[in-house]
Amino acid sequence: MSVRRFTKHYETPGRVASAARHHAWLVEHAPPLRLPALTVVGPTSLTYEWIDGRPARTEDLPALAGLLGDVHGAAWTTDLRPAALNRPHRFRDGIAFGDYIGPRQAALRRRLEQGYLPDRGALHALLTLLEKTAEGPTAFYKDSNPRNFIITEAGEIYTVDTDDLTLAPMGYDLAKLIATLVLTYGPLPAPTIDSALRAYNEAAVRHDPQLGITDRERLDDYLALHAVLTAPYAGRNGYRYSWLPRPCPRGSA
Repeated sequence: MSVRRFTKHYETPGRVASAARHHAWLVEHAPPLRLPALTVVGPTSLTYEWIDGRPARTEDLPALAGLLGDVHGAAWTTDLRPAALNRPHRFRDGIAFGDYIGPRQAALRRRLEQGYLPDRGALHALLTLLEKTAEGPTAFYKDSNPRNFIITEAGEIYTVDTDDLTLAPMGYDLAKLIATLVLTYGPLPAPTIDSALRAYNEAAVRHDPQLGITDRERLDDYLALHAVLTAPYAGRNGYRYSWLPRPCPRGSA
């Protein structure tokens, strides 16, 4: 019986090396994650084992929240304890993945240019909020969204599309998952979000008591950031709902 594979292509060898390095880092430092095995590293491609399953749905949120809390706790205890949110995290070979602040400052400024923010005052408020959230133990961000989890028929959860990692505070990637579930399936009841947050904190705190720090106010701060950062993707890639109005064309009222 042949084993099915999936090959992903990249523009440059550097992108291949970065994606392979991030996959290896997760295997080593976030062992609760199930990742498709990386079987072949080519000059401009990576080949993985194929996983049959479906993308995540709203009812999967509690299990996914617990998984994220578990992997963030594991990564903090094995590698990220000394990491700072305002500078890149370096691997043993000297290569780094991105910090929390810099890429998001740049993205928020682009949202103003694209018309997703009304004025510079709104940009300043969000940049201030971003700085406010850059505190506490450091986790990682892997763009948790429904398409980046595969749920098998047996109920196993696989995580895919781990090419780009950055640092992030505890709970930030959970907020991205919640935000993109809302974009995909519509609003979530407040008790559902609260239950997911409890599952996340309970899983994280099992690794260290100081990791269960994400409260609802902090989660809402992250959600406010994600609402703007994800605004350009509404109506694309299965995101049928929007948290923000469409931008006004330049020069219009």
